[in-house]
Amino acid sequence: EVYFKFSPTAGTAAGLHQYDAKLEDYSAAGVAAEVAALHEFEKKVEAIDPSALDAPAAADREILLNNIKSELLSLEVIRGWEKNPDNYSSGITGAAFVIMERPYASADTRLRALVEREKLMPQALEEARKNLKNPPRIFTEIAMEQIDGDVSFFENDVPSAFLSGADGAEVAKDAATKAEFAKTNAAVIAALKSYAAWMKTDLLPRSNGDFRLGADTFEKKLAYDEMVDLPLSRLLEIAMDDLHKNQAEFARVAKEIDPKKTPEEELKELQGMYPPPDQLLATFHKTFDSLTSFIREKHIITIPSDVQPTLEDTPPFMRATTFASMDPPGPFETHSKKAYFNVTLPEKDWTPEHIAGHMAQFNVGTIVSTSVHEAYPGHYVQFLWMPQFGSTIRKVLGANTNIEGWAHYCEQMMLDEGYAAAPAGASADEVRKAKLIRLGQLMDALLRDARFVNSIKLHTGEGEPAAKWTLEQAEDFFVNQGYQTREIADVETKRGTADATYLYYTLGKLEIMKLREDYKK
Repeated sequence: EVYFKFSPTAGTAAGLHQYDAKLEDYSAAGVAAEVAALHEFEKKVEAIDPSALDAPAAADREILLNNIKSELLSLEVIRGWEKNPDNYSSGITGAAFVIMERPYASADTRLRALVEREKLMPQALEEARKNLKNPPRIFTEIAMEQIDGDVSFFENDVPSAFLSGADGAEVAKDAATKAEFAKTNAAVIAALKSYAAWMKTDLLPRSNGDFRLGADTFEKKLAYDEMVDLPLSRLLEIAMDDLHKNQAEFARVAKEIDPKKTPEEELKELQGMYPPPDQLLATFHKTFDSLTSFIREKHIITIPSDVQPTLEDTPPFMRATTFASMDPPGPFETHSKKAYFNVTLPEKDWTPEHIAGHMAQFNVGTIVSTSVHEAYPGHYVQFLWMPQFGSTIRKVLGANTNIEGWAHYCEQMMLDEGYAAAPAGASADEVRKAKLIRLGQLMDALLRDARFVNSIKLHTGEGEPAAKWTLEQAEDFFVNQGYQTREIADVETKRGTADATYLYYTLGKLEIMKLREDYKK
C-alpha cells in the first residue's frame, strides 16, 4: 500500500513486476502524498500492542515502525529531494537498469515496461528543477560527475541489452515496441543532457547548502536504521580504539614480513601482487571453491546451495565507482534466480600503468577479503538464506549493521579461523603470502574504521572545537590514518557526504564481536 507504491523501482528489484511500468512520482505533491501515507501507516502500526504479540512478530513491528520513522526523517527533515540533484538523474537510470539487468520475462515484455517507465522520466527531471532549493555544492558536483555515465547508459547499454543480443541475450522482436522505444529513449537522453546543462549554468552557482545532518538528526537516523542509541562521543571513542588497534596490528604483521621495511613499503609490495587480468575471474572461481570447502570442513555456516554466483564483468555505468559487487535477485523474483558477482576488468585501451593501478585492488589479500565479503560466507550466503526467512518484512527491510556488518565481520573471522594460513612446515614464501593476506584484510578494516570516524565528524563535528570537520580533513584522515591512496580517499569522502551513516560496516562488525563475547560468557 505504501512502500512499493511510492518506490516502484524497488518493487521491480524485489521481483514484484506489477510495478514495472510505473516510476516514482518526483513532484513535491508526490512527496507530500508519501509523507501523509507514511503518517497514516505509522498510526496503524503504533496501535498494535506489542505485548500481545509473540517475540518474532513484536520484533517485526519494531523493524517496520523504525523504517517508517526513518523514511519520514528523510522526507521531512533531511529533505534529499530538495538537496540532491543526483537523486533524480541516477534515480531514473536505476529505474531502467532493474528492468534491463535480468531476464525475468521475455525481452519484448520487459522492453514494453521500460517504454512506459521512460515516458515518465523527462517529467522527473522537470520536477527536479522545481524542487531543488539550495543544494550543497558537493552534491551538485557529484551529480555532474555522474551524468555523462547516465547519458552513455541510455545511449549505449540499454539499446544493446534489448536490440543487439549481447552475450547471447534474447532480443526484442516486436516492431511497434522497438519503434516506440527509439522515441522514448531519445527523449530521456535529451532530457538528461538538458539537465546536465542546467546544473552547470543554473544550479551549481547557487549550490551553497550544507550536507551535514547535525547531531540530532544523525542520532535519530542511527536509532531508526540500526537501533543504536549510544552517545556520539562514545561511538567516536569506539571508532578510534578500533582504528588504533588495527594500525598496531598492521605494523606488527608488516614487521614480521620484513623488519627492514616500513608498513607503507609492504603495502606497496602487496598492491603489486595480483593475477594477470585475463585470469581474474578464474582466480575468483578458485577462491570460491577453496572458501566453500573450508567453511564446510570447519562447520562455520550451512551453505544452502551448491550453485555459485555467476561471475561477470561489471555493467558499464557502474564501472567508475565499483571494483566488485554482489547483485542477487529480489526476494520475490520467481523467473530469474541467478545472482551476479560483478568484477570490473581493465579496459582494452588502458595503459600498462593504469592497468597496474586498477589491478592493485585485486591483490592476493583483497581477492580473499572481497570473495569473503561479497560471496562466502558474506552477502551471497545471506541471499541464499533469504527464502527461509519466516517474515515478509525481513525479506524487504534490513539493517546495514546486519548486512554489511556481517560481511565485514567475516573478512577477519575467516582468517582468524585459519583460512589461507600457512600450513605446518610451510616454505618461507607460503608464510609470507599468508601474512600479506592478513595485511590486505587489515587494509580493508582500516578503510572502514576511517569511514566510521569521518561519518560522525563530517555530519556532527563531534570532538572538533569548531564543530566543523572539512572535506579536506576527512580526505587526509583516509590517507594518513586509514592507509588509503588519495584517489580512494576522494571517492570515500564524497560518498560520506550523502551516505551519512556509512559507519555501519565497522559498527556492525563490532556489535557481532561483542555479541560473540557475551555468548561465550
